[in-house]
Amino acid sequence: MAPIPPVLRRFTRAPMFTAIALITLAIGIGANTAVFSVVNGVLIKPLPYPNSDELVGVWHSAPGVNIPKLNVSPTMHFTYREEGQTFREFGLWSNGGVTITGQAEPEQVRSIDVTDGTLQALGVAPAFGRWFTKEDDTPGTPETVMLMPGYWHRRFGGDQSVVGRTLTIDAKPHTVIGVMPDTFQFLDEQADVLLPMRFDRSRVFLGNFSYQGIARLRPGVTLEQANADVGRMLPIWLKAWPAPMGLDRKVFENAHIGPGLTPLKQDIVGDIRETLWVLMGTIGVVLLIACANVANLLLVRVEGRQQELATRAALGAGWRRIARELLHESLLLGLMGGVLGLGVAYGALKLLLAIGPETLPRLRDITIDPAVLGFTLLASLLSGLFFGAIPILKYSGPHLVTAIRSATRTSSHSRERHRARSVLVVAQVALALVLLVASGLMIRTFQTLRNVQPGFTRPGEVQMLRVSIPESVQADAERVARTYNEILEKVAAIPGVESAAMVSSAPLEGFNSNDPVGAEDKTYDPGKIPPIRRFKFISPDYFRTVGTPLVAGRDITWTDVFDDRHVVVISDNMAREMWGSSQAALGKRIRVANIDHWREIVGVVGDVYDDGVHEPASTIVYWPMMVSKFWGNERFVARSLTYVVRSERTSTDAFLAQVRQAVWSVNGSLPLALVRTLQDVYDRSMARTTFALVMLAIAGGMALLLGLIGIYGVISYAVSQRTREIGIRMALGVDHKEVKRMFVRHGLVLAGIGIVIGVGVAAGVTRLMASLLFHVSPLDGLTYVAVSLVLATAAVLASYLPARRAAGLDPVEALRAE
Repeated sequence: MAPIPPVLRRFTRAPMFTAIALITLAIGIGANTAVFSVVNGVLIKPLPYPNSDELVGVWHSAPGVNIPKLNVSPTMHFTYREEGQTFREFGLWSNGGVTITGQAEPEQVRSIDVTDGTLQALGVAPAFGRWFTKEDDTPGTPETVMLMPGYWHRRFGGDQSVVGRTLTIDAKPHTVIGVMPDTFQFLDEQADVLLPMRFDRSRVFLGNFSYQGIARLRPGVTLEQANADVGRMLPIWLKAWPAPMGLDRKVFENAHIGPGLTPLKQDIVGDIRETLWVLMGTIGVVLLIACANVANLLLVRVEGRQQELATRAALGAGWRRIARELLHESLLLGLMGGVLGLGVAYGALKLLLAIGPETLPRLRDITIDPAVLGFTLLASLLSGLFFGAIPILKYSGPHLVTAIRSATRTSSHSRERHRARSVLVVAQVALALVLLVASGLMIRTFQTLRNVQPGFTRPGEVQMLRVSIPESVQADAERVARTYNEILEKVAAIPGVESAAMVSSAPLEGFNSNDPVGAEDKTYDPGKIPPIRRFKFISPDYFRTVGTPLVAGRDITWTDVFDDRHVVVISDNMAREMWGSSQAALGKRIRVANIDHWREIVGVVGDVYDDGVHEPASTIVYWPMMVSKFWGNERFVARSLTYVVRSERTSTDAFLAQVRQAVWSVNGSLPLALVRTLQDVYDRSMARTTFALVMLAIAGGMALLLGLIGIYGVISYAVSQRTREIGIRMALGVDHKEVKRMFVRHGLVLAGIGIVIGVGVAAGVTRLMASLLFHVSPLDGLTYVAVSLVLATAAVLASYLPARRAAGLDPVEALRAE
């Protein structure tokens, strides 16, 4: 049996010290490893595509109409493919849903429509079968479909013979031509099937910026060169295609559309970048506090080993050798803490992914991989160096041996002995205050967001489900509207339903369209478009069902829908912007395109925070679910609608079964999709804020706990080292209360200094998290005061326990103590 190395033997002789130090380090290093795993997976790792640095998202800017980020139109797709000099591959995509029938119950699945070139740009070949070709993407050719791996396994059990089979999608037969590999994910989208876009070149025009673009640059081409190439092609595009009916080409010229390509990773990661770096920074502070705690433990341990070290010094050991051995112990301790930290990180990562928002990008890329292991090793070594160097530096190199040799029974009583430990505690308190202030600011942000009236009430009582009737199933617009109405009547008759309605996009749901809307009594500069507004198509009783208040006028009625009355409802902020008040907007007329009907504003409703309560409320136009003369269409009907049903029975199995039966009693081939409550959607919109709040609160709580342990340890040590002094004081008549006050005062002084320093640091550091805050200043006085009081109170409690022990000492026994 191999002998235990001397370093490990020394650790086993001090089991309490070793256990506390390792647990502290495991928590600190483990928490940092877990958060770094997320940062690495989301921000640092390259995208899971070949040569992913060549991939760009194709965007534009349109400063002439105040649109900083403009998507791509079908006509741009044709121009860029034919005229481009820097794109090796280029394609468009958009997400949606389709109905698949003939496979047991009808099912609505998530789809992604792509042009030929989109999958080729990503560079991931099908597991078997083939990509879409130009022929697949051309109208009039046989319809085809590709399967995503999840749907393939779920519906076909991984059967490779599925290639060549026919699926009925939106009532049309589609031949399966390929299946993507198990490791493939289309950007950060969740999808079941891929379908070709099939643009008809003879029917497209300038405008319709509704699609996202992906391009793979040619080898050696820079982003700047690609932007210059797009800038060269835009004038060609403007001249090559007709303007849509009702608009002049001048509108597009005056928009001053320019290139705005970005790295594809930037598109996928989005605005989570700032949140993750803030979390990485805060959890790094927790590790610093943990290291300070371990450094304090090491100071006590070095002082407890004075006799041993003095003996070794007397036998000729130099200060460098002793310092080196102490540092080796610290590094080994750090590495052991890192090994345990990996276990903590594994569990913490599972928790992080469980509480993290569904909208967190690249979830599949978050793992403990070699880069994360390297980070853990580095964090362990640096931690060991940091807390190991402090006991050595306290004695300043060669003075180490002098200090050890001069050790006596009373030398530990000096103030010099306690100064390093006190400085570390002050640093811990200051860092803890910074994290608690950050947590407090996020709590204030969360409260502020919760206090915003989102434009709907009691969302937990609003059941939502989406039904689609594609043109291939029913071409007649009025028949579609009446089918939707029949379903609505069946749903409204379910016991416990208070009200029910339909909308093209429920609050926060995201299925929105935005277009310019002009008013009859306003004049607009020639060649410029009116302001862009958000569109929603609704049925009667929608506002009552979701709880959006009617501010002025009336709701839309079924007579308006089926008699084709030219009426519309708008949001209060749009009414105030255009006419000064809600009442003044009633009777005014608006329209979309120059060839459409003017429509009278018959109602004004409350504002809805449709992009989340952290964004300004959208200006919204609510059209009847079926209208005539809309964007050049003789009759337009919304073909995908969300049913909103107010009931106290939401989300129960019995209620949802009755809703399904109500839909299928009208048309048994219509699937239900996105079955959830409005509360679910609202909570999802708050998910990133909630995630940041929870993470900062955990970091702040850990910092507070470690800081208080530091104060408790210093006061306890002071009590143990001043036992004889306490005995003398008590023998001279000092009462117990004064002894308590002496040590509590000491703890408060340390905390007070730390709080003052921490406030100054927090005032500078919290500005970095300004993007996470909502109507809360990084210098919010209430937060700073509240956190300081909490920390001071906690410091009193941490100091009180050892102070009470000191006051309870027997003076006779204390005088006998060394």
